[in-house]
Amino acid sequence: MMRVLEHLGEWREVREALARDGRSVGFVPTMGALHAGHESLLARARAENDCVVLSIYVNPTQFDDAADLARYPRTLAADVERARPHADYVLVPGPDGLYPDNFHYRVSETELSRRWEGAHRPGHFEGMLTVVLKLLNLVQPHRAYFGEKDRQQLELVRGMVQALFLPVTIVGCPTVRDADGLALSSRNLRLSPPGRERATAFPRILRDAPDADAAAAALRAAGFLVDYVADWAGVRLGAVRIENVRLIDNVAV
Repeated sequence: MMRVLEHLGEWREVREALARDGRSVGFVPTMGALHAGHESLLARARAENDCVVLSIYVNPTQFDDAADLARYPRTLAADVERARPHADYVLVPGPDGLYPDNFHYRVSETELSRRWEGAHRPGHFEGMLTVVLKLLNLVQPHRAYFGEKDRQQLELVRGMVQALFLPVTIVGCPTVRDADGLALSSRNLRLSPPGRERATAFPRILRDAPDADAAAAALRAAGFLVDYVADWAGVRLGAVRIENVRLIDNVAV
């Protein structure tokens, strides 16, 4: 039966028992508002591990916009029910548990984190890497699962794990999309029906344009505000805004 744990002391006792029993642990860190994309991560973790742990924590240190943090959906009861078929434990830590130091100690990366998302969201990756490191140290998973939609985040987490010699395998999982091609995201819920329909042009233009500059121009012509489009490491990254909702995606090139 799935257990929901709010106190880290409870989790540490559970983790010690799992270690004694020699059970492998798969971990899916999230900020909640779960959708089918998160379920795909949980399903992969279930297939590859004896025990699956999900965390739900809206991490304030990775938001560069207080209004964006305030708008972020918080749907804990629904998330717990959605996770029930997949997870053995759901960790719901509070800020006092994860940040007893009040964010005085931080993880900084000095190259990749300053490009694209990092350039447009100052401090975002510092907050993300810090909370992921904390969670990996607490959960001590054998494998941790991240979606490829957040490709820059995925590569930064992989780099941090390698640089800091963490004993965990980071598993990237394919982006889950709606039938119309739009990548699943909690932010999609904030779009009006017409905005949601217009948003489907975002992945299509990223995929079909001959190069990054042409994709950016086509997105602007389609009514998007473009933060960036860039070709990097075999993928085309993009971030746009529509109806004051920020969407990111990437496609293979």
